[in-house]
Amino acid sequence: MDGQGEMSPGGPRIRRLPDGLVNRIAAGEVIERPASVVKELVENSLDAGATRIDIVLRDGGRTLIAVADDGCGMGAGDLALAVERHATSKLPDEDLLQIRSLGFRGEALASIGAVSRTTVTSRARGADLAWSIEVEGGGVGEPCPDALVRGTRVEIRDLFHATPARLKFLKSERAEFGHAREVVERLAMAHPGVAFSLVHGERTALRLEAGTGDPETMRKARLAAVMGREFAENSVVVNDERDGVRVTGRAGLPTIGHRNASRQYMFVNGRPVRDALLGGAVRGAYSDFMSRDRYPMLALFIELPGDRVDVNVHPAKTEVRFREASLVRGLIVGSLRKALQDAGHRASSTVADDALGMMSRSLSRGSWQSRPGRGNATGAVADRLEMSVPPAASVPVDESVPDPEYPLGAARAQLHETYVISQTTDGIVIVDQHAAHERLVYERMKAERAGSGVERQVLLLPEIVELGEGAVTRLAERRDELAGLGLVLEGFGPGAVVIREIPKLLGQPDIGSLVRDVAAELEETGTALALEERLAHICGTMACHGSVRAGRRLAVEEMNALLRDMENTPHSGQCNHGRPTYVHLKLAEIERLFGRR
Repeated sequence: MDGQGEMSPGGPRIRRLPDGLVNRIAAGEVIERPASVVKELVENSLDAGATRIDIVLRDGGRTLIAVADDGCGMGAGDLALAVERHATSKLPDEDLLQIRSLGFRGEALASIGAVSRTTVTSRARGADLAWSIEVEGGGVGEPCPDALVRGTRVEIRDLFHATPARLKFLKSERAEFGHAREVVERLAMAHPGVAFSLVHGERTALRLEAGTGDPETMRKARLAAVMGREFAENSVVVNDERDGVRVTGRAGLPTIGHRNASRQYMFVNGRPVRDALLGGAVRGAYSDFMSRDRYPMLALFIELPGDRVDVNVHPAKTEVRFREASLVRGLIVGSLRKALQDAGHRASSTVADDALGMMSRSLSRGSWQSRPGRGNATGAVADRLEMSVPPAASVPVDESVPDPEYPLGAARAQLHETYVISQTTDGIVIVDQHAAHERLVYERMKAERAGSGVERQVLLLPEIVELGEGAVTRLAERRDELAGLGLVLEGFGPGAVVIREIPKLLGQPDIGSLVRDVAAELEETGTALALEERLAHICGTMACHGSVRAGRRLAVEEMNALLRDMENTPHSGQCNHGRPTYVHLKLAEIERLFGRR
């Protein structure tokens, strides 16, 4: 091979690719679909200090994407440079470790122009006129005077016309617009002081006004506008800091979980990101409160010095790498658990809303119409509920008046020997006695583990439990961990174990059923979960066996004791699987249900 890259006759010859082709190849890394264009342009608007950003799409972004802002704008010289590759105003000191803007690569406009027909019109703040420049398939025109009141407007027409093969990989118009909308919503959540509008065709799909007031008020209002009022009303504030890293935001109560992780929003220094480390931290924080097929709803904002996070990992800028990953993970887990603990026994209001909704639909279908001998619907309700107040559960009203200091009220009855009915100052509470007590036992076991260890009771007669060889092996391998949870066992031949001690909190459980469930839990979790998370699941399984079972009649003293324990125990609003332990129905809502209001 010679110095010009020549090889022996007949061999391949290395050559430079044409600039247009290079630009289109590079554009493929940045511009994947219309949503990618929207993301890059809106980020440019935010970096320009815009307080209002208006986005218009047609055909899901295929035929038109227009983004207009009231930012600082550009003059003719800057405009010509802005559409060139690797030309940017966002790295003044050329330090990739101190990135303070959303964009910094200088690729966006050049990449977009390489695969579309692009027009950029901009007016610098204080300038007498605006300037416009056109880019088509990578070919750049000359800047020329134009009309624009302020800021910048970018119009993208016929996206991917220069790379038609890419069009074949786009989804339906509705799907592509959905991706674009999600991009706008994520950026809007991180910037509540900026107004956004999104128009698709002739329809305004999103309109968010700029927030006012203190930062927390603005953020709550913006999250409510994007994630829904129910999330804002049923979430807790997250605010914590450790070693120069700060995490803020809002986290949903476990009882408003989602079927997937699409309602989890993460931001690092104002940048929307998707990061496995952050997702794993969230799962760990909620592992005590939700089943593994449900996901919490939340929006978390992480702030840290630029030299402690690398945002230059991927051209799409949605991935980050933390210098102190364990610190960030620990902060997220700790801050979320603290916020959920501060919520106490609170459960989401959506539980009551769902209950009232089902009752209302049932009434509208006529399923509670009066029967012979009954003067109204409430008589039919009583028949259906089959509620009885046994003598042991009778509660004279004058001896137990609902106290405002007791949010869960005073016990009035037990329904089907499963549900405790209590009266509050403004309504009624229905408690699932098994689910509630399961959470109480679990929280006590956690407290004992964190302290001197789970207190154990020795069985007078050790119990032998027959199991398969695989289950015995799994239990034997985790014998020390299980002993830390109060369950002491050892092998007893190839297919059995002998139980010598159990957690004292469990009382007198069905030991055989308990051990079989623990073995099944170990088989299901395997070794994929961290030790603490695996122990938490096993701890929850034990708590289930030690709790008050459905079908057990409770005395009034027991019911009231359960209510008071719930009020004083963190996380008691949901069981270990994320299901609600109680429903609080306000009197005004009940009166509306029966037409009294």
